Amino acid sequence: MARIAIGGLHHETNSFAPQAATFERFVEADGWPPLLRGAAMLPGCAGINLAITGFVDAARAAGHELVPLLWANACPSGPVTEDAFERLAAMLVEDLVAAGPLDGLFLDLHGAMVTEHLEDGEGELLRRLRASAPRLPIVAALDLHANLSAAMVELSEALVAYRTYPHVDLAATGARCMPPLERAIAGERPAKTWRRMGFLVPLPWQCTTIEPGRGLYALLAELEANGVASASICMGFPAAGTPVCGPAVLAYAADAATADAAADRLGAAFDAAEPRFAGKLWDAADAVAYAKAAATDRTLILADTQDNPGGGGSSDTTGLLAALIEARAEGALLALLCDPEAAAAAHRAGIGAVLHGLALGGRHGPDGVGPLIGGFEVLRLGDGRFTATGPMYGGNRMELGPMALLRSRAAPGVEIAIASRRLQAADRAILKHLGVDPAAKRLLALKSSVHFRADFEALADEILVVAAPGANIADPAQLPFRRLPATMRRHPVAS
Repeated sequence: MARIAIGGLHHETNSFAPQAATFERFVEADGWPPLLRGAAMLPGCAGINLAITGFVDAARAAGHELVPLLWANACPSGPVTEDAFERLAAMLVEDLVAAGPLDGLFLDLHGAMVTEHLEDGEGELLRRLRASAPRLPIVAALDLHANLSAAMVELSEALVAYRTYPHVDLAATGARCMPPLERAIAGERPAKTWRRMGFLVPLPWQCTTIEPGRGLYALLAELEANGVASASICMGFPAAGTPVCGPAVLAYAADAATADAAADRLGAAFDAAEPRFAGKLWDAADAVAYAKAAATDRTLILADTQDNPGGGGSSDTTGLLAALIEARAEGALLALLCDPEAAAAAHRAGIGAVLHGLALGGRHGPDGVGPLIGGFEVLRLGDGRFTATGPMYGGNRMELGPMALLRSRAAPGVEIAIASRRLQAADRAILKHLGVDPAAKRLLALKSSVHFRADFEALADEILVVAAPGANIADPAQLPFRRLPATMRRHPVAS
């Protein structure tokens, strides 16, 4: 039996987004648990699709003793403030030092954290933890969108990334971290090889339920069945905009030749797939017109990808909503628009009331996007507290603050689900909390890039990815990079 410390710090940073990740954003609960420290971590994360939860379950099954340190997450946004990072990193280091004799350390990290003063948040965090425990084996789970750095690889015994986008395998990834940590505790040190790829992949086309992602990730299991201890593909998060930004492949094996060969094979497959990392981005008005004219009895989904809060979007832009209202769409629902002021107004007015002249959303830009002003009827109210049921968020105890379902008076066929905290529309329970059956809607406009597919794709006759204005720019070539290396191509090249 080993004595293993566990902890985690999560933030996916969009360096071009307007809202910073303050310490308070890590403290509060939203779609994920609040900041948890010490013994509160275990019940706080139990039953949730999180890497740390999967690791805890695997460690307990193996009979190991667990020493919980700290786990914290903030919704993707602009850079983490220096204050937030320094306070959270100090807590982790303090708790690690106070933990007493340890055999290993498991970390639940993201891999694309940028702070006001650091371009590689995870690399610096690992450096500080390693300095506090120089010989302690460290294994970390990473998000599929991690921007891998040399420091991250060098300062850990192993890094294991998610294999699905939508991320339905968070807990499974944590469990996959158990064998490499046990081997490291036993004194094994595998050879490790990693390669950074040469081009950025737009977020909507990193999806693993479609090609080429599906085929690429299938290679990992094949390699691990043939002598490779662990292999990962990190798609990268383009909007981080740092010198380490971009996709990478990583392999561990008993010898350098095997690790090198595995990384080379993954890299070659990734390069060969480059022309297929592509898809159509729709203008909002064109997408709505197409959806209105479509002859189908099933639901059409418009993915409002550039206002995806999971990519740093403010989740309150109004471009797609305005197009729906202007076209007087029928059977349409937009979710999830974050507007605490509008939610509070709806709760004050009550169900059945009409909010005349309500300024809805549009409070954080971008330039040219403002609130949508009009009359909206209050259909339903909710307290934002419910348990998610879908493949990705399942088990999460949601804390979204006051919520409301509104109907546009200008276009009565258009409804809007609003919340007081940002969250991707990636779980049907979000809508059911407001009394909405998503399967009964002809048109769903969801503020998400890919995660919505986990729970909504089965409803869809067709999915259109819409590029309405927002901070989560879908085409990396349009981002105003300042620190990205000139050798990193901004977009896949078509054949």
